[in-house]
Amino acid sequence: MRIGSTIGRGWVRLGRSDFTLSGAARRRLKWMDYYRQCGGHGRLSCRHFDISPQTFYRWLRRYDPGDLATLESRSPRPRRLRQPSWSAELEQAVLKLRREYPRWGKDKLVILLRGAGHPVSVSRVGRILRRLKRRGVLVEPLLHPISARRPAPPRPYATRKPKDYVPRLAGDLVEVDTLDLRPLPGLVFQSNFRR
Repeated sequence: MRIGSTIGRGWVRLGRSDFTLSGAARRRLKWMDYYRQCGGHGRLSCRHFDISPQTFYRWLRRYDPGDLATLESRSPRPRRLRQPSWSAELEQAVLKLRREYPRWGKDKLVILLRGAGHPVSVSRVGRILRRLKRRGVLVEPLLHPISARRPAPPRPYATRKPKDYVPRLAGDLVEVDTLDLRPLPGLVFQSNFRR
């Protein structure tokens, strides 16, 4: 693939044939073209494209005319991620205890771990549990809410009829409307209407 630019001599040949510049990288390539056309005047390029000088000079330092991929945005992900500060033995102990007591959280697991001879904090156990869940090693059990209330038995009356229900006999379908009138506090008039 060839991408046109006035920076080099003619066309810049890219090594990969499937490489395409993103819209943002093409816009930055225009900045660099204009910069070279203006004789290396950076502030003029900034005013022309309405960008800050800090942004322009940062991309100018990063830019390599032989490699247009330098105009692509880099990933904001850190280059070095924090490595776990605990041993594999501690991680296995937490996993074993959590599988034995699947409903227990980090606060209760810390007490058992300290009793087993692992001096560990609550937050560290929480980080270990989060890492195990993220890796898919630890799968949370399904929630079964425990309730003291018994479910209400199904009512033999006042059940909703299907939309296509057709009454066949008198009294098959009864609708009751209730009207409450409260003209004064403590005085209630209630009447029921049947249809």
